[in-house]
Amino acid sequence: MFALAAPGVCALRGLRRLAPDLKPDNWQLLTAAARIAGGFRTLFNLPQTIALLRGTGEESYWRLALQHALGGNIQALIDEQVHVLLEQQGLSNHREEDRIDGVSKALAESLSIRTAQIRVDELKPLSNKISRSDFNTRCRFALRFGELRDDRDATLARADTVRVAFNSPFRPFVMASTSIGQEGLDFHTWCHAVVHWNLPSNPVDLEQREGRVQRYKGHAIRKNISERYGLAGLKEWDGKGDPWLFLFEKAKDDRPLGASDLIPFWVYEEGSFRVERRVPLIPLSKEVGKFNQLKHSLALYRLVFGQPRQEDLLSHLSNRIGHADAEKATNLWRISLEPPIAGKNER
Repeated sequence: MFALAAPGVCALRGLRRLAPDLKPDNWQLLTAAARIAGGFRTLFNLPQTIALLRGTGEESYWRLALQHALGGNIQALIDEQVHVLLEQQGLSNHREEDRIDGVSKALAESLSIRTAQIRVDELKPLSNKISRSDFNTRCRFALRFGELRDDRDATLARADTVRVAFNSPFRPFVMASTSIGQEGLDFHTWCHAVVHWNLPSNPVDLEQREGRVQRYKGHAIRKNISERYGLAGLKEWDGKGDPWLFLFEKAKDDRPLGASDLIPFWVYEEGSFRVERRVPLIPLSKEVGKFNQLKHSLALYRLVFGQPRQEDLLSHLSNRIGHADAEKATNLWRISLEPPIAGKNER
């Protein structure tokens, strides 16, 4: 079981896929694997984790931890994460020693985020008024995008650390953000669902919000590639190098003739997974009509994107085109900004 599920052993295998020319006993490789194993030890020593695993049996805790790692296929998880981190950290063209050092530090950091405190307002209805009281509670699996503080108001983690942890397969699994998180940040690595707690006022903001999880090699794209090829697709893999790199190259070779170069790295719909838009609308509320109008405006916004004075053009098209004709007009008037067709030279 140690060979199959021990975090240090699995980390060693995963890192060596990024540096196949290094020997298994290379000191830098072993140091990087030990760094990741230390992060997993922190994760498994948390009270929440202990309570979770203790409830699954009466065996020794180290055995329960190994069984949990084996059942969750920790090797596949680490392989996928090191592939993502290699490009995310900009290390693809670096020396093998620099690759494993940078990837291991980023992975260990995402495992070691500490518990934060949040202040919660409690509202209680009384006879003729509503009373408000607040209390502190610990928060680990869902965090807000911002600085994390402890009981003494000391900073535990910066916003960048929270973003790095969310862009990992480990906690937090839910992140709440204001409009500050809708531009210039990527949350696509292990997330493909956006919940709009309130609707934006314009289609630009809606596109910006959902664009945070619709990025290069996003979660939905990797899930589709995994569903399309699976273990059968790895039969041709020689066991050396990065398995995810092999699968993406295979998907690239199998794309239809004349397909865009965006496939499969930015767009890949050969599967059942998509970026999910979730809007908790109250039936018969004003937001139902607002949401329909917003989707109509979004289709037109994609049509006029990049045009000068696009607000005026968007307003004009909105007045001239009804909801039923919006999709037809979009397909008819669309200007394609796709890269050149694969295999052809275009000016």
